[in-house]
Amino acid sequence: MKQKELVFGTAYYPEYMPYDRIDQDLNMMKKAGMNVVRIAESTWSTLEREEGIYDFSYIDCVLEKAFERKMYVIIGTPTYAIPSWLARKDADILVTTKNGRANYGHRQLINILNPVFREHAENIICRLVEHTASHPSVIGFQIDNETKHYGNDGEQMQKLFQEYLQEKYKDTDTFNKAFYLAYWSNSIHNWEDLPDMKGCVNGGLVGEYEAFKRSIAAKYLKWQAQLVGRHKRDDQFITQNFDFEWKKFGADIAQDGYSYGVQPDINHLEGAQYVDLVGTDIYHPTQDNLTGAEIAFGGDSIRSLKNENYLVLECQAQAFKYWTPYPGQLRLQAYSHLASGAMGIMYWNWHSIHNGYETYWRGLLSHDLQENPAYEEACVIGAEWKKHEQKLRGLVKNNKIALLVDNRSLTALKWYPIDRDLSYNDVVRWMYDSLYEMNLECDVVDVKALKEEKYNMIVVPALYCADEDLIQRLDVFVKNGGVLVSSFRSFVANEQASVYPDAQPHNLTECFGMTYNQFTEPGRSKLFGEELSYYMELLKPDKAESLANYEHPYWNPYAGITRNMYGEGTAFYVGCFTTKECLKKVFREAAEKAGILISSLVWPVTIRSGVTENEKNIHYILHYSENAKDIICPYEKVIDILTDVVYEKGDNIHLSDWDVVILEEL
Repeated sequence: MKQKELVFGTAYYPEYMPYDRIDQDLNMMKKAGMNVVRIAESTWSTLEREEGIYDFSYIDCVLEKAFERKMYVIIGTPTYAIPSWLARKDADILVTTKNGRANYGHRQLINILNPVFREHAENIICRLVEHTASHPSVIGFQIDNETKHYGNDGEQMQKLFQEYLQEKYKDTDTFNKAFYLAYWSNSIHNWEDLPDMKGCVNGGLVGEYEAFKRSIAAKYLKWQAQLVGRHKRDDQFITQNFDFEWKKFGADIAQDGYSYGVQPDINHLEGAQYVDLVGTDIYHPTQDNLTGAEIAFGGDSIRSLKNENYLVLECQAQAFKYWTPYPGQLRLQAYSHLASGAMGIMYWNWHSIHNGYETYWRGLLSHDLQENPAYEEACVIGAEWKKHEQKLRGLVKNNKIALLVDNRSLTALKWYPIDRDLSYNDVVRWMYDSLYEMNLECDVVDVKALKEEKYNMIVVPALYCADEDLIQRLDVFVKNGGVLVSSFRSFVANEQASVYPDAQPHNLTECFGMTYNQFTEPGRSKLFGEELSYYMELLKPDKAESLANYEHPYWNPYAGITRNMYGEGTAFYVGCFTTKECLKKVFREAAEKAGILISSLVWPVTIRSGVTENEKNIHYILHYSENAKDIICPYEKVIDILTDVVYEKGDNIHLSDWDVVILEEL
């Protein structure tokens, strides 16, 4: 999608409002510099109050008012939250999970395979798109909302899975051997004997089942995209707001957590192929806990799906008591999204809802619907973006580090956990956040999308399931001069999660120059004088050099981190969960060997760089601290886009609390 201007907007639900105030709301948005609203994705029961009786009047009103103000509209298909009359038509419309049949009420509790649901979803999608596509304010359509398979273990899903297995493995003997199903007499000799997957105790087979369900979710998006594609204009885009695994602190409520890691219930790479513009929802801690890491991780993940600019369809304004931003943080967050390659942001949502599940997920406006400090700061963002958008839009990243992520490994490590308190995504974020804090930018790349020739350095967190082809390619990558950094629990098993029956790491023992066949709880072990946590492998170097042996009376003969010169390249293996400071020592040496410049600046001063559509090199300097700081300009000659102040190398740059400086090279 060719970007004409930075997107700055909000989700807007006039149907939730306590009184009619569309004119007032859009005027306030316009005053804030907003140019896009997103509507309709939650409103099936409003648009079709009874079966076959449609009412698009509120949408028509928003479109008319937006057009008057030269604002754009994104229309969402309303399929992720169904009306109660539809749930009554067929009990199987509500999803069956391992916990049984869902009860109506919550969103995203639907069986996306159910034919009655599909029939009615097709009707509302086509009617809505037909009704709105010709309107000049409509620039695109969002299909569904944060789509997943919703834990679907229903009869139809399991029947399709059986057909998939039969097609993939051909005969039951091959299938049984692939998953070692003779264990506990789980093997089958007729496909019809495949047991209910809700009771499956074979982690590898569950991994195959979860991968299949993720593909069903992606195909559901394909189905919606095809429906929208029949009726939309050629200049209108199709998008989807992919979200992330939610980090929970305690109780199982949406308010308790934030966007954290790889999404387990849909594969982003599979789903992204069916949209023109990849969108995302990113939420994160704020106040004293604002680090920018979630914004960066989410952005680096979503941008890498198509290697294009993406749209943040949802980001936070105020929300909960611990998300109310300090002065300056809303602005810092907005620029942080641009710095990762976003084409703009949209708040969830405009106003605070006065009743319902998300009453206290507050929007940009509080419940009094009046101007407040968050809205006033949004006005600052809007004014700055309007003034400087020609210099900021279309940022292209050319990162030389790839961090690999893998849904199958995520599933496998739920079944074969590293530790009860250390998940796959914890390892991903341990490695990603360490790079981030060092200002070593990376692409977060699905293993199925890796193009190793693009990168000088590849980082592999807990790649438990690795197929032979990828292993061979990584071996060649290092031989040819690349730098590989792997964590523990990598290259253990194949895609069926069957452990390779040879020395680990499988087929990379020569590349890493070491092997191991034991692992243990760290206990009182240390490395570089620092305590270890959760897990450690007892590495036995062959050709590799031990960068540090375990400091322990019995584990001392074993290495914790190794480095091996292999061919023209270097392979590092980190066999234990260290502190981030310890891991950063490895990354520093690895980056140096990969020829990647290492900044002297570290978090809370974050640098995110790229090239704009005007072919200008720009550097976002993002200051995640309340403490003012002076830094030395590291560039020959630059101008701050926001202030027009020129700096030369060695000049002092002052950063106030939660500050943003954007330097364009001259």
